[in-house]
Amino acid sequence: MAQSYTISIKAPARICLFGDHQDYLGLPIIACAIDRFIEIQAHKIKTFELQLNFIDINEKSVFSLDSIAELSVKGNFLAAVLKVATNYGFTPTQGYQLRVSGNIPINAGLSSSSALVVAFTRFVLQTFEGNMEVTDTLVAQIAYQAEVVEQVGPGGKMDQYSCALGGIIYLETDESSAVTHLTTDLTGLVVGESGIPKDTVGLLGDLRGKALRAVDKVLVANTSFNLASSSIKDYEKHKALLSEAEQPYFYAALENYRITKEAKLALQKSSLDYDKIGQLMNAHHQVLRDQLKITVPKIDQMIDAALEAGAYGAKIVGSGGGGSICVICLPSTKDAVIQAIKSAGAKDAYSVQVFSNKQTETSQ
Repeated sequence: MAQSYTISIKAPARICLFGDHQDYLGLPIIACAIDRFIEIQAHKIKTFELQLNFIDINEKSVFSLDSIAELSVKGNFLAAVLKVATNYGFTPTQGYQLRVSGNIPINAGLSSSSALVVAFTRFVLQTFEGNMEVTDTLVAQIAYQAEVVEQVGPGGKMDQYSCALGGIIYLETDESSAVTHLTTDLTGLVVGESGIPKDTVGLLGDLRGKALRAVDKVLVANTSFNLASSSIKDYEKHKALLSEAEQPYFYAALENYRITKEAKLALQKSSLDYDKIGQLMNAHHQVLRDQLKITVPKIDQMIDAALEAGAYGAKIVGSGGGGSICVICLPSTKDAVIQAIKSAGAKDAYSVQVFSNKQTETSQ
């Protein structure tokens, strides 16, 4: 007889609409949770452990709940979640068997790993005993600490906060982690998968180092410079301080910041100007392509095809070197855009919708 699961938890994928390669600089991003998910189903067992069965990749893992403090967390995000949760005062009282599955493509720039970490964090906070109110923000904080801080990783807060909070958010990635929830009316989103695995850790680490060195060099020469209050005018003012090789990273930081702030205003309007949003998306992609050079030929071909088929805008998603693109278009052109992306060599392309936590992601 099939096992009856008494707990079901989902966490969504995300696409970065604006602000790629900004969160490690402490600058804001705009990201969107979408209707692709990692799902955890669980039921109680008699042994004091968590037994995880990863259906899609045919792997299993077991965590003893008696020895969380002894877990090695380097490279193991879920072990890190257990450790961080106990540091927050959450204590296990019951063992569970977990079935993990999903329809988020792996290594495609849509945050499948962060969705898993967020879903597992929700499960842990829901089933462990603790004295804190379990909120979306707390889930995001613990997931971020487990996936980035405990790993000493090069990433920022975007993925964990997007997957945990849902909807479209403008996230200040500095210490405040302040969130502004933007429109829920954005439609016409399409994702195109290149089929080329992205190089998250290597590429992020390299670009982060180069961007931070460029910004620090300006700060050393001009102590009054403040990246958070900067504008694109600061590029001409300070570019002579930098080598020719460093200038693109400083320019990208300033221009992407300008685009993201302008996109926030566009997405706060009661009536969305899709032409404007598309233009900003195209401008953002141009910086990622021409200054940070994170695209590959297939990605550029997919984007060109989407625009030629009538899309308002398109950009690469994620750390780069492969992964996916996101596109915004009219509902009436969506089928043509999807077909054009596939014809340009995409592994897959499909329509997605904004996912809000109000659509109920947890049940017990």
